[in-house]
Amino acid sequence: MGKLSELFARVRTTRSSKGIGFAGKSTSGTKARAAALLVDSGTFDTTSATAVVKAGADGLIFAWQGKSSLTDLGEVVKAAREVNKDALFGLTVTDGSQQLERSSFEHFKEQGISFVILPLDAPARLLALKVKDVDLVISVPMRDGELYPVFIRNLAAFERLSAIHLDFGLGNVANNLSIEDLLHYRAVREAVHVPALLNVKNVPAEDDAYTLLALGVQALVLSYGKETVQQLATLREILEKIHDEEQDAPTLGLTIKG
Repeated sequence: MGKLSELFARVRTTRSSKGIGFAGKSTSGTKARAAALLVDSGTFDTTSATAVVKAGADGLIFAWQGKSSLTDLGEVVKAAREVNKDALFGLTVTDGSQQLERSSFEHFKEQGISFVILPLDAPARLLALKVKDVDLVISVPMRDGELYPVFIRNLAAFERLSAIHLDFGLGNVANNLSIEDLLHYRAVREAVHVPALLNVKNVPAEDDAYTLLALGVQALVLSYGKETVQQLATLREILEKIHDEEQDAPTLGLTIKG
């Protein structure tokens, strides 16, 4: 099981608080949620990274542009992991994918990176690289055409793939999605049977969160901003509520109780 799959399984499990003796460290309990919460800003400093993780983010996503230095990234990851040892850290490759080699992924791992998100136009040879403890994620855009889900389904042939990143550009329009719209998005998502990450710019209203999760995603990726700390608290509460209701009547995945 990859690092991302472990995270997705962990957030759906309630964990009680634990203490060790009178002087030992204690860990606060966490309620199960319908999806993991990641935060993406492209760049983080130590202060913002630790604040976001303290606020409840399950992980952070940085950006790599081919020539950008990772000299300071390891220190940021280390500081954030001291707040939450289970937090995961990923890289989105926004440019320079042609430069990537096995040694690049090994370097990413040395800096504490657990997953790398590649665009569809990245070199196919990267799908064959096997770097222990670094999950490979492919970013999947939404495109028109009845055969597009069939085209995307071919990603399932690559065993190295750990998850897909749904680059659907939904923004804040979840409340305007029709059932037909949802089915088109769902067809693309279901084409590859691996976990999925979905970006959200702001905290969706509760009804919108139900709609987004109906796409069958395992993580919501929140864009970083001035209000991210408060947004994380609000979104965690929504996802906890949805999980509780899902246990009583599992309908989020458009399933039918038999």
